[in-house]
Amino acid sequence: MQMSGAQMVIEALKHEGVDTVFGYPGGAIMNVYDEIYKQDDFQHILTRHEQAAVHAAEGYAKVTGKVGVAMVTSGPGFTNAVTGIADAYMDSIPLVVISGQVPMSLIGTDAFQEIDSVGISRSCTKHNYLVTDAADLPRVLKEAFYLAATGRPGPVHVDIPKDVTAQIAEFDYSRPVEMETYKPTTKGNARQIKKAIEAIAAAKRPLLYLGGGIISANAADEVRAFAKMTGIPAVETFMARGTMGADNPLVISMLGMHGSYAANMAMSETDLVIGLGARFDDRVTGKLSEFAKNADVIHVDIDPASISKLVNAEYPIVGDVKYVVEEMTTLAKGKVDPERYAPWLETIDHFNKLHPLGYEEEAGTIKPQWVIERIGQLLGEKANISTDVGQHQMWTAQFYPFTRPRQFISSGGLGTMGFGFPAAMGVKRGDMERVSINVTGDGSILMNIQELMTSVEYKLPVINVILNNHFLGMVRQWQTLFYDKRYSETDLSMQPNWVGLVESFGGVGYNVETKEEFDAALKDAVEKNVVAMINVSVSRFENVLPMVPAGGSLFNMMLEYKDK
Repeated sequence: MQMSGAQMVIEALKHEGVDTVFGYPGGAIMNVYDEIYKQDDFQHILTRHEQAAVHAAEGYAKVTGKVGVAMVTSGPGFTNAVTGIADAYMDSIPLVVISGQVPMSLIGTDAFQEIDSVGISRSCTKHNYLVTDAADLPRVLKEAFYLAATGRPGPVHVDIPKDVTAQIAEFDYSRPVEMETYKPTTKGNARQIKKAIEAIAAAKRPLLYLGGGIISANAADEVRAFAKMTGIPAVETFMARGTMGADNPLVISMLGMHGSYAANMAMSETDLVIGLGARFDDRVTGKLSEFAKNADVIHVDIDPASISKLVNAEYPIVGDVKYVVEEMTTLAKGKVDPERYAPWLETIDHFNKLHPLGYEEEAGTIKPQWVIERIGQLLGEKANISTDVGQHQMWTAQFYPFTRPRQFISSGGLGTMGFGFPAAMGVKRGDMERVSINVTGDGSILMNIQELMTSVEYKLPVINVILNNHFLGMVRQWQTLFYDKRYSETDLSMQPNWVGLVESFGGVGYNVETKEEFDAALKDAVEKNVVAMINVSVSRFENVLPMVPAGGSLFNMMLEYKDK
């Protein structure tokens, strides 16, 4: 069928089953937006900033497991989107980002709103395309969705010059994707899996090290079954929170820079690390030479480039975690004796009792950790929890009782302030049945506050809970601990009228000073089911603990801090 390049974009989205596109139009992509105006197969959500469009698509992708789609124009429209694309790349989130480009005759002429989008996106996408002929669009768009969702997921960028969107060509979306150089390995090597099971059977202190790749692979059920059958305890990375479920007796907690004492000590004492879909990044390992230094490592990952990148794996297994763990479970039956690990579980229980995760209450002050716990008590699994980046993010990872994968939505790798609110909009769009909570700070929320308008207009109720300490809290914490309290440019004492601000956009707001007021505000916001902002005054100098100083060893944690 003959059609324009702009029509092909719409038809491709229909074929891919896309129900939501987040975006912001501009001159170079107007032909595509003209076709969006004429169709009713998917909803376009007009964000108020291109960065927010990509974060919203990320939130949608993280909560649904589908490919998120964002659309922006050329020049500043694209550069605004780059932070979101880089964020998705770091967290391996499947996205297709379509950008408009100036006409081909103007490329390289410093034309109005021209930028080398493909050059910019090359280092922060799984793959990118500059389409110079409309006849290539069906193949390119089909490949883009395939690449985004298969293997190690990630963002794919498609840049389309304006004149290409006006060209007429044949649209045929029935051809299968054929890419000779891209063939992800999903089934792990049987010999390597067998060796790994033998190592597990011989180990005395094995430890499952669970990464976000498990959630991407929808492999949480298989991992829980493997842990239950073998009796092996597990630690979760920040990106894997919810994999095991908070009430699972085998999950120790999160490990790493702000991990629990028990989780970090278990990693330091284990004799066999069983890494599943995890990257061994610096926030987890701390000082590499001291990381699990008495242990062998089994590393299962779909991306061969990740294996032995930082920590050498004696048992490398390239494959999809879901299939590999299924195979491991089958082979482990009758070979792995859970009773063998009883002394190891007793040791971990001792670690838990020695320094449990907690905080000190303070009369007349709301502790931020209490707020997180309280949301968990009141909403539990009924809520999806997004966060911005900072202290509130770490407290959420530590204290919220996540019971399922895809319940915790945050910016892990890039650590993008301003991520939380637009992501929570995308989360709500992807899961309208659950409450969408964005836990944020008084610094982060202002970085994409304009999305209050989007959230109100499209009836995507997000409850923003601001843990307001009048500081850029995490930077202030480092200044306290490592810069002799020189609080350079982190004081946020000047604040907006939060309630007036959200009400001016059509939402509801609450200022909270007591626990009773917080309960009442959250209950009211949930019942009203509208865009809300709960501004909670919390302890100003609270620190996130435990803490492993950057470059330190996991077993050398700062467990308490007494202000002098």
